[in-house]
Amino acid sequence: MRAFVVFLLVVIGTFMIDQNIKSIFVEGYYRAGKCIDLELHYNKGIAFSMFAFVGPYLKWVQSLLIIGILYFVFKEGYIKRDAFPIGLLIGGSLGNVYDRFVHGGVVDYIAWHCGFNFAVFNYADIAIDIAIAWIILMVYFFPEKSESK
Repeated sequence: MRAFVVFLLVVIGTFMIDQNIKSIFVEGYYRAGKCIDLELHYNKGIAFSMFAFVGPYLKWVQSLLIIGILYFVFKEGYIKRDAFPIGLLIGGSLGNVYDRFVHGGVVDYIAWHCGFNFAVFNYADIAIDIAIAWIILMVYFFPEKSESK
């Protein structure tokens, strides 16, 4: 039960922080910098605008993917061990899918251009990346002990 509460609080917190930051940019905030510009972009695809050709169906594909991940995580019991990073993953994913339904694309606003142009990203993307890195580190460096007799 404790793990589920942690998971739920992280999902809600990540989603709320993400959407509040994005609303600042949707309302017109802009700031140019030497290496990073804070400017509004709408990403119609996924990372680096891949799969933008899928168009309005992408939000449904991502929604099904989130449901599938949730089913797998709860069915296999991963929520007990990795509640926090899974909460980050789902909260960030829901934030980006919500954008697709409301804005027609993901609201991105961190534009790296120091030495080379990098993808434009947002808080939800960072939460997802941290979650994936966290889970990979846990799997490879702190594997669960098997219950063999």
